[in-house]
Amino acid sequence: MFSIFKKKHVAKVNLSVLGTDMHSHLIPGIDDGSPDEATSLMLIKGLQQLGYRQFIATPHIMWDVHKNTATSIGAAHNKLETAIQQEGIAAPVKAAAEYYLDDHFDSLLQQNIPLLPIKDNLVLVEFSFIAPPRNLKDMLFELQIKGYKPILAHPERYNYLVSQKEWFDELKEAGCYFQLNLLSLTGYYGKITHELAQYLVKKKYIDLLGTDLHHERHLEALTTSTTLMNSVNTILDSGKIMNTSL
Repeated sequence: MFSIFKKKHVAKVNLSVLGTDMHSHLIPGIDDGSPDEATSLMLIKGLQQLGYRQFIATPHIMWDVHKNTATSIGAAHNKLETAIQQEGIAAPVKAAAEYYLDDHFDSLLQQNIPLLPIKDNLVLVEFSFIAPPRNLKDMLFELQIKGYKPILAHPERYNYLVSQKEWFDELKEAGCYFQLNLLSLTGYYGKITHELAQYLVKKKYIDLLGTDLHHERHLEALTTSTTLMNSVNTILDSGKIMNTSL
């Protein structure tokens, strides 16, 4: 493991103004995020050093790959909570989910199975990085009919929308909140994602900021960025960011 805690540049990134990281994969062993409790504790400590005071963990529910349910997420979350208490970490970690918009998600809605929200009725959703589902707007509408408000995770990472930016307008008009990955502002995911991130910031479409933290490489990239805070401060100037209300 890299040693982030002794480096002088740690203080350059201070995300305390956000308070809450509302998108992360800190719950161990149930998706492509943290593999075990020790890693989760290390990641939480690193995020605390960046100024975060509480966390909303959002494990994937993507039925072809990560068959998570409220039960599996709850059991893994309980183990993490025990480890956090034993470690003496003062950082609440709530369990929610990041829902992939697929047939399984549609069946959850049709069966009126309660979803795991970020807070109240705010539900984090994502879709394919290859192409949007044909019934995307129908699913978002159905989600709202059921009383939920959709948060679209990392809209800037759907690179195929770079030539179809009207999609962002339509999704906003359909009532979606947008959550931007902080690392998208640093170029971590590539040029097109960075371009789309800047476009969405300029449009003042961003409502929430999250780390989408999966592993220590993400933590290192956040910690060592020399440009992140300029972008974060620009976004905060919009007055729209909701993290502190979570």
